Formats: sequence, structure tokens, C-alpha cells
Amino acid sequence: MTKSIENRLHLKRRFYRFQLKNRISTGEHMNNYTKLLADLTNVDEMVKDKNKALILLSSLSDDKYETIVLTLINGKSSLSLMR
Repeated sequence: MTKSIENRLHLKRRFYRFQLKNRISTGEHMNNYTKLLADLTNVDEMVKDKNKALILLSSLSDDKYETIVLTLINGKSSLSLMR
């Protein structure tokens, strides 16, 4: 993938619109997320850990994961994505 402005924009849009799709396992969802982060890194786009965590949490569907998301962020003043 080239580091063109078009590719950077395309990847950023995919990242900020990233959502769990129906009938995809959470494992596959995480693989897609990790690949998207790697693609962004390959075009020299750096994403702060706080944004990585927020995008991942917000990508989970409300009907299945709302309780987990609320539990994870309850009482937190900051978030980070742990590797």
C-alpha cells in the first residue's frame, strides 16, 4: 500500500467508522481491527492509544456489549489499548 493521501484518507475513514459486523466472531473482529491498525502504521499514520481504545470499544454493538463497555469505562479518567 502506498503512502498517498488517498490511501491515508481511506484507511482513516475505515478506522473511524469501524464497527462489528453481524455474524462475525469477536476474534475475527479483533483480527480486522489489528490489520487496520497495521495498515495505518504502514502508511505512517500514528493513532494515539486513547483513540485506539475508544474506537475499539465504540465498534462493539450496543445490544451485546453495552454492559461490558460501561463496566470498562466506569470511573476511568483515561483509557489506553493494552497489547
